[in-house]
This record gives sequence, C-alpha cells and structure tokens, in this order.
Amino acid sequence: MHKTEFGFGIVGAGAISGIHAKAIAAIGGAKLTGIYSINRHKSVTFAEEHPCKVFDTLEEMVNDPAIDIVCICTPSGLHMEPALKAIEAGKHCLIEKPLEITLERCDAIIEAAEKAGVVVAVVFPSRFHEASRLIREAMDAGRCGPIVFGDVDVKWSRSEAYYQSAQWRGTWQFDGGGALMNQGIHSVDLLQWYMGPVEAVQAMTANRRHKEIEVEDTVTAIIRFASGALGTIECSTAAYPGALKRLEITGTAGTIIMEESSLLKWELADETAEDQRIRNAINGEHASTGGAADPMAISYAGHQYQMEDLIRAISTGSKPLVDALEGRKSVEIVRAIYKSAETGELVKLPL
Repeated sequence: MHKTEFGFGIVGAGAISGIHAKAIAAIGGAKLTGIYSINRHKSVTFAEEHPCKVFDTLEEMVNDPAIDIVCICTPSGLHMEPALKAIEAGKHCLIEKPLEITLERCDAIIEAAEKAGVVVAVVFPSRFHEASRLIREAMDAGRCGPIVFGDVDVKWSRSEAYYQSAQWRGTWQFDGGGALMNQGIHSVDLLQWYMGPVEAVQAMTANRRHKEIEVEDTVTAIIRFASGALGTIECSTAAYPGALKRLEITGTAGTIIMEESSLLKWELADETAEDQRIRNAINGEHASTGGAADPMAISYAGHQYQMEDLIRAISTGSKPLVDALEGRKSVEIVRAIYKSAETGELVKLPL
C-alpha cells in the first residue's frame, strides 16, 4: 500500500486514547481522523482536545474511506467486537494490550485478520526502547551464553481511586485479571521475547491492598522455559510507593539488567568496545516513570515508534514487530499463571 498519509480512527475515549492521539500527531504522514466512544460526551470532549471528527456509530467510523488504521482503546475484555468490525471493513488495527483476555477471543481476531488480509498490531511500547532492542540483539547473538534465569519485577502502586475510576477495572469480565493482565503484561511480553517459549508455570496470587476487586493485586510465578532456563515473575499494584519495572537476564556468560528503559547492568564475558559505549549511553535515562505510581506518567514515544512500525509494515507488506500472533503469547502465559494459581498445580503450555 503506497500512501502518503494514513488516517487513524480511535475507538474508546478513555485515558489511553490521549496517548494514541499525541503519538499520531507526532508522526509525519499520519492524521487523526476520528473518535468513537459509546459515551458521546467523552468523544466530544476528546475531539475538543484532539481535533477530529466525532462518529456516532462504530459502523460509521470503520466504513469511512478516510480511515486506514483503527486504534482499539476500549477496556481489555471489549477489544474483540470493535476489532472484528474494523477488520471486516478492511481496516488495519492497532490494539491496546492485551490483545484480548482469553485465547479464544485472541484467536477470533487473528483468524479474521488473516482472512481479510489486514495487519493487526498489539501495543507493547516497551519493545521499542533502544535498551530493549539491544538486549534482543545480545540474546540473538547468544552473548549471555546458556541462560540460567529470566526474571521480571513489576512492583507498582495503584490507589483505591484507580480501581473505582471505571467500572471495568478490577473485573474478570472486562479487565481479564488484575496486576498481571493489566500492568505486568508488558514485562511478560518482554520476558518471552527474550527467553523464548514457556514450557510450564507454577503460581500464587493474593490481594494485599485491594480487597474490593475481583482479581489479584499481587502475583508471583515460577517459570520453566523450553530452553531449560528458569525464571520468576513478581507483580503487584499494592507496593508503595511503586518502583520502576525491572528485568534481569542471567546467563553462564553474562548478566543484563534493565530498569524501565535504562540498562543498570551490561556485563558480558566476551567484552567488546561497543559494550562500553552501550553502558555509557543507556544508563540512568528513563523515557518516563513507566506508570509505577501514576498510570498516566508514561511517554507517548513508544506508541509513536509502534505506529511508525505498523505503517512501515502496511506499506512494505511485511510484519510489524508485535503482530497479533506475538500479542497472543503473553496472554497465554498470563492465563496459564492464573490457572496455576487457581488450581495450585503446575500448568504446562501450550494451554
């Protein structure tokens, strides 16, 4: 597809929609064309801040020829329906994480997109940090040697008001889970991107602060990867005051530690001149606080890079970095962790 400008439509006018609007505005060759929300008042307020057309129905939006890409910014458990309508109308989609909250719903989106020949990408902006890319390159080159551990920590703080701010938050039906499905899934995605397929999980969940929600606010899981490496996931929205998310890769020939978008440790046995440059360049720099204590304290830069990647994929007929099949992987791991916590048993993947 050779276009000079891509029209974007946004479905859902909640908090994350504004991040999408800012990202679109920062891209040459992209234009925010319209907004649709089931709450018209929110759509109107949104369009006042980010000038665009207010659509009265989803059908009207997805059938507008000025729109090429639809950003799905509805609650997690309400991604499938608008995505299927957009796909059916021949629109490409950028879907906020998670792709959906069950594998069945993920698969419905994947199958529809394949059938319609459109591109679907899932929002995982953490993959687009320079530090994230450098880790992936080091892993692909085997520079850490056989991996021993892959660990992530997401110890964040969310207030009671956060869960009360929208009826869908903290529910199985619409949030699909708690701290892990909503907040920790970014780190789950990165972990599996580096470590490869997960073979089995053993997990426990708890509610340490937010007793009023249906889902967990705290979870810990032990992981065995198909490579033979082990790992852990610790995630919470009950941890005051909230810390930057952390990822550690430990191998027989190297250790890499990333905190948010900064490299805290880059120690590899086969040291090169480039390694010192990497340490100097990406140490202590954070694109944002990563939402550790404030869900909106995030930069739109990751979304911008991801949208540019999607436009490139559409234009060249290639795959985006995080297509729908990639987006499904973290959902499967999260569902396996929930199943293990519920049953108390080791759960093997694929589910």
